[in-house]
Amino acid sequence: MPTLHVCPLSRLPETLAETGARRLMTLMKAGTAIARPESIAEGGHCVIEVSDIAAAMDGHVLADETHIGRILDFVAAWDRADPLVIHCYAGISRSTAAAYIAACALAPERDEGEVADALRAAAPSATPNPHFVAIADRMLGREGRMSAAIARIGRGADAFEGTPFTLTLT
Repeated sequence: MPTLHVCPLSRLPETLAETGARRLMTLMKAGTAIARPESIAEGGHCVIEVSDIAAAMDGHVLADETHIGRILDFVAAWDRADPLVIHCYAGISRSTAAAYIAACALAPERDEGEVADALRAAAPSATPNPHFVAIADRMLGREGRMSAAIARIGRGADAFEGTPFTLTLT
């Protein structure tokens, strides 16, 4: 069964080792992205330099369709033979949004609310970036259902960083 694994930067080495993932998505502020880990083959690391913000702010990069398109393209190219790890700095907002987007994109028949509930059950601190989700919602033609599902589960539990978790695609 294909799985997405989400973690904060501090837990990336152990998450890669434990999962055996060969593909990695990094979502970090511009200029702070990490180098491709040795266990990830060239072409298997997608780096998206974007800030964790929901509205324009000086000195930050606000996600747009180009950023979300890169998430969608990377997960569409994933053969799902091995796990995919997605991380951001804290493992709470950007990476959980990307995992939710990936799960919705890769299972278009799956109910958005069901995916959001699975996300909340797997990660009590998950607070997916609503701006990322809104863009993906439009791009995937989900007619606001993704955004509504994320709004319904609400803000996650307060945490300095998220605990690594797994999100299954079915």
